[in-house]
Amino acid sequence: MEPTVWTDTDLEFMSRALELACKARGLVSPGPMVGCVIVDRFGEVAGEGFYVFEDVKHAETIALAQAGERAMGGTAYDSLEPHAHQGKTPPCTNALIAAGIRRVVAPIQDLNPRVSGQGFEHLRTAGIEVQTGLLEKRAALVNETYLHYMRTGRPFVHLKLAVSLDGKIATRTKDSRWITGPESLKRVHELRHEYDAILIGIGTARVDDPLLTDRSALHRRRSLIRIVLDDRFELPSDSNLVSTAQQFPLLVLGNKAVNAARAQELEQKGVEVISSENRDIAGLLKSLGQLSISSVLVEGGSNIAGAFVDAGLVNKATFFVAPKIIGGSAATTAVGGLGAERMKDALKLEAVEFSQLGEDIEVTGYPTNFKE
Repeated sequence: MEPTVWTDTDLEFMSRALELACKARGLVSPGPMVGCVIVDRFGEVAGEGFYVFEDVKHAETIALAQAGERAMGGTAYDSLEPHAHQGKTPPCTNALIAAGIRRVVAPIQDLNPRVSGQGFEHLRTAGIEVQTGLLEKRAALVNETYLHYMRTGRPFVHLKLAVSLDGKIATRTKDSRWITGPESLKRVHELRHEYDAILIGIGTARVDDPLLTDRSALHRRRSLIRIVLDDRFELPSDSNLVSTAQQFPLLVLGNKAVNAARAQELEQKGVEVISSENRDIAGLLKSLGQLSISSVLVEGGSNIAGAFVDAGLVNKATFFVAPKIIGGSAATTAVGGLGAERMKDALKLEAVEFSQLGEDIEVTGYPTNFKE
């Protein structure tokens, strides 16, 4: 089959569909972000829409409603494969067929088993031309957390750390506020807005006494779930985390056999407790996936970061690097754990991007050797 030759118009409208999809950040999990542009037979935009979980209507339905009769003989630019099954809403493919759409362009297949390939097949069976692959890498990045969750059943893990130039996250006295500047802190809350959960270890919880809330001021569908790995349930009852457990979800993972009374005390204060005999990172992620948590922002500390890196279960990493040198062999290093034995075993990032945030530099990339 000859490869599809995409026009500048195709690129323009698919770019717009992806922009629309991104408007739903924080509003669709555990579902995907979807945008749709309906273009009439004269090449003019007739309707646009993006999916928001609580609004029930899908992107295609909204865009078709705007287009009305102009959809007849037109093209639908969809950021993800339309679904052909009955879920909360009737099949989107039925709506596209009924509207008289002639052509559907979608970059990638939806990996949800109830959707995967069936939407395209339904459209083709109805005589609609279906073309795929346009801006597929960009489309996959837009829904990177959702696609990973569909592939593995585990949440997408994004490791985020604020570090000094010499790789420290705190001084020798454990002082860590603040390594980075206000611009980086603002960006951190934007990241929190994009994720279902935020995870730290008991050491960070006790030293920093954080709230771990999303203060981006952006609307989100579900509250950010705060997770603490706390083997012995040592999280203080008067901590900011426990004190706000009734207001913001808090999940603590530890071994009930070690401290059952303390675990029960936390539960009485509104904390959800998950018992585990050992700190099995893969097992933890599987358990979180079963709770429909599709993405986790890991914010440390050093031991937790090291555990995820050693397990090969980091899907994305962001370091906010401040122009400071903390020094001191007793100062806390960003990533603990066993670490690499040889330089060739070090976690290497690809598709790396750099951004200036005030005096800080944001470095983001994807590990080349993470486990699926």
